[in-house]
Amino acid sequence: MRSVYLAGFDVFLPDAQAHGERLKALCAAHGFEGLFPLDNQAPRDLSGPALAQWIYRENVALIRRADMVMANLNPFRGAEPDSGTAFEVGYAIACGKPVWGHTRQAGSLIDQVAVGAAADDGVSRMVDAEGYTVEDFGLGLNLMLACSARIVQGEAADCLARMAEAP
Repeated sequence: MRSVYLAGFDVFLPDAQAHGERLKALCAAHGFEGLFPLDNQAPRDLSGPALAQWIYRENVALIRRADMVMANLNPFRGAEPDSGTAFEVGYAIACGKPVWGHTRQAGSLIDQVAVGAAADDGVSRMVDAEGYTVEDFGLGLNLMLACSARIVQGEAADCLARMAEAP
């Protein structure tokens, strides 16, 4: 049975452990073994930076152990996916693991975050609320995520169904 590391900000949910068990059950229903970051139980004597280092090492080890990664790439605390999840996607790609991502977001980044246009030296560009250029590649996520992972619009179950169908 192929294993799937379940990356995402789901670990911050109030019922994160129960949510992880639901994700793992969904994985099993699609023929995968789900590996949820909270499967690792931290030693009780750790806190602060030592606990953070332990979590980092354990999650990286789970990614290395997994056959593939499924990432929750929905916006978190803003318009973009969780930065920790983005790191996990990049790490998995660097390890040669297939990565799948799911998001409920529809449309391009322009549709999602652009608030207007600006012109510099006669070149027009779309900008966000802070005046930063919004990349216009017709993708729903930053190109570094959209070009490195297979993106499914929908929920985790939709993504797992597509993963199960893939060769």
